[in-house]
Amino acid sequence: MPQLPLRAVLGALVLMSTALASVENDLGAVLKFGPRVAGSPANEQARTYLEGQLRALGYQTRRESFSYPRFDDLGSGVRVGDQALAGLALQGTVGGEVTAPAVRVPGVGTPEDFRGVDVRGRVAVVARGQIPFVQKARNALAAGAAGLIVVNNVAGALRGTLGDRVGLPVLGVTPEVGAALRGGQAVTLRVRVREGEVRGVNVVASRAGVGAPTLLFGGHLDSVPGAPGANDNLSGSLAVLEIARRAANTPLAARSLFVLFDGEEDGLRGSAAFVKENPALVRGLRAMFNFDMVGVNVRPLAVSGDPELVSLARQSTRGLETFPPSSDSDHASFAAAGVPVLFFHRGLDPNYHQPGDRVADPALIRDTVDAALRTVDTLLAAPAASR
Repeated sequence: MPQLPLRAVLGALVLMSTALASVENDLGAVLKFGPRVAGSPANEQARTYLEGQLRALGYQTRRESFSYPRFDDLGSGVRVGDQALAGLALQGTVGGEVTAPAVRVPGVGTPEDFRGVDVRGRVAVVARGQIPFVQKARNALAAGAAGLIVVNNVAGALRGTLGDRVGLPVLGVTPEVGAALRGGQAVTLRVRVREGEVRGVNVVASRAGVGAPTLLFGGHLDSVPGAPGANDNLSGSLAVLEIARRAANTPLAARSLFVLFDGEEDGLRGSAAFVKENPALVRGLRAMFNFDMVGVNVRPLAVSGDPELVSLARQSTRGLETFPPSSDSDHASFAAAGVPVLFFHRGLDPNYHQPGDRVADPALIRDTVDAALRTVDTLLAAPAASR
């Protein structure tokens, strides 16, 4: 029996389940695919499912592809005796495996710190802070170290970037792992990395004939490796889908664009590509609404962005809070292009970028949608400002 393509199979499932469409159903369906790292099969499965939901609502969709270089950690860590301890390769490091004694370098890895110890042929262990990671690595290499471990100075994993190639493997570890590395003890540092090109794909949905939308609703679909991404950021993607669902048979659909961005976790790649490839469309936008991490109530729902939009949002939703402007989500690409933006967010929950990111509250997602749509109503009742 011939096999149907994945997109055809998932598309058929979407059509069968349209009558039961809801945030709850979509959340459960997409989480089953696993972490949605850009370029992964799970990322494609999730995109196909949500694209099918948009089509079932009567929207036309298109895919906009883009590519970019990416550094991947394939599973790095350090072994102490029989104990395997996890770590993260610093972006840009070379790969390699080194078995040698660990040397605790006092301080943060300055040249002066290395002068007081002998790290030749050994694995140097330094603290994070004060100087860039690349300087720590260069200083370790100059002192003769065969590898470098940087211990985080705050709780949690250390995710860092060298910014320049240095010829020794560099690993970041948590304070707990750092405490387990005793000076003089033999360790095996293993840094497994891959560098290559990633193909990202944005999904863009609109009603037929909408050539000059004035509103764009967006959220990123991808997640980081190892994290199912329920809150970061399936919650935001489902907020976009829910707005599309409610707008489907209203005049709002005739002026709106709905976009699921890819590659946000790799540096806002999808939104940057969209802005670059659609300059005329972007210039015509009256507002871009971005949804990121709106399914866990770390703090009450808050907004930031264009002062006028923030004011309208707070007029529309009683108790809506604000937070300082940020540039770490997809709205930043549009703000840089001169588009007024409004960013909806509920704070960083304890499972941020962790395997435990498996829960998002559908009620909170719907409440976010309610606040966004009230803001839209207020915005459309106000005279359009020129820019």
